[in-house]
Amino acid sequence: MIRCHLSRIMGEHKMKISDVARQTGLNRSTITALYQENAARVEIEAIDKLCQLFNCKVGDLFEHVTPE
Repeated sequence: MIRCHLSRIMGEHKMKISDVARQTGLNRSTITALYQENAARVEIEAIDKLCQLFNCKVGDLFEHVTPE
């Protein structure tokens, strides 16, 4: 299973979904799906823009977790 840490990262930067959408140009629905961890697929461009905004690596944003 892939976990997305966007909600935690946004909290650390005190940013709202609308802030991220405005600064990245990404659709709010894309950001919301990642924030709520229910995205089925993500465009590479979206990941790139989020990594640029938060100055992080892909591994900081996503994590592979083995189901128990």
